[in-house]
Amino acid sequence: MSRRKENLVVGLDIGTSKVVALVGEVKTDDSIEIVGLGTHPSRGLKKGVVVDIESTVQAIQRAIEEAELMAGCEINSVNAGISGSHIGSRNSDGVTAIKEHEVGQGDIDRVIDAARAVPIPADQKILHILPQEFLIDNQEGIREPVGMCGVRLEARVHIITGAVSAAQNIVKCIRRCGLDVDDLVLDQLSSSYSVLTEDEKELGVCLIDIGGGTTDLAVFTDGAIRHTAVVPIAGDQVTNDIAVALRTPIHHAESIKINYGRVQSEAAGGDSIEVPSIGDRPARQLSRHTLTNVVEPRYEELLGLLQGELRHSGFEDLVPGGVVLTGGSAKMKGLVELAESVFQMPVRIGVPQYFTGLEERLKDPVYSTGIGLLIYAKQHRFETHPEYHEAHGVGAVWHKFRSWLSGDF
Repeated sequence: MSRRKENLVVGLDIGTSKVVALVGEVKTDDSIEIVGLGTHPSRGLKKGVVVDIESTVQAIQRAIEEAELMAGCEINSVNAGISGSHIGSRNSDGVTAIKEHEVGQGDIDRVIDAARAVPIPADQKILHILPQEFLIDNQEGIREPVGMCGVRLEARVHIITGAVSAAQNIVKCIRRCGLDVDDLVLDQLSSSYSVLTEDEKELGVCLIDIGGGTTDLAVFTDGAIRHTAVVPIAGDQVTNDIAVALRTPIHHAESIKINYGRVQSEAAGGDSIEVPSIGDRPARQLSRHTLTNVVEPRYEELLGLLQGELRHSGFEDLVPGGVVLTGGSAKMKGLVELAESVFQMPVRIGVPQYFTGLEERLKDPVYSTGIGLLIYAKQHRFETHPEYHEAHGVGAVWHKFRSWLSGDF
């Protein structure tokens, strides 16, 4: 089945535990239909950062080939996610005089440039500039200032930075597969496009994406992103704990975690599980309580760190929409109840929405970032005006960054 290339968007979620490639076709009603999916285990990343280029390249190639086969098309460029403890963020303000006493696009460009003029370490680059609101003559809460009258224009923005080397390595791996990188998007920003509702973003919500190597947090209030953070504890640490405590190989520990893990001892039941041993030793029978006693403390530690991050951000009392958990490691049984007891607010599991095609397989927190990359790409790729890109985060910022990166490869 032939597809029009200009209607296709591709998302590439390069995670610590897996690589997911998704191909979406943008329909005439602006909806996205998923027409291709490819997945492959990832062994080349640690805590969201590339540590083995060859393994990462192979995983990307396998996932892309599988997605191409299903979609019946050739993939030439992708929108890729980025995460890791190297990610930094800050809120910044900018101010400029309004020329002609009516806000034009030039005024917005100047005020965004003023807001981004903050000191950044030499080993960091700006990935996103995300406007929160504009002010005209101290009038707050303006989202679309073009055409409005005034003398003084202010902008409040959220700036996200990433390590140059980490971004370079991701781009290098993708290019080694013969692909171009359209955009490089923060993982939790991508996930927010697929799992959060507009009402939640307006009211105030905390999104937590628990992956294999990192846990990513984003806070939204009044429809804009206010705070982001990355915690280097996630599902892989739970797997390692199980492997050490139960003395079983890592791949068996992962299987045990997925099939039997839960985070509430009183609900674990007294059933026993078979635990393979290391080497030629025979398998053993252990109670599920033993497994829960290993898993629960690690999740309690993680949730405690996340609550501390939320409190430190100053937005803990500004998220009446509660907490939305997503990502593959958010599927642990009993996690919602444990999170509600830690955060003392409503908690739900976020699954990807706003797409058609392969719903039975993709309505799973594992695919939140991948689906979000497609939605993000759809909303940005068909816009050609530089000011639109500047105002929406990647655009001109990323294209300058990409030009800078291209000089190294």
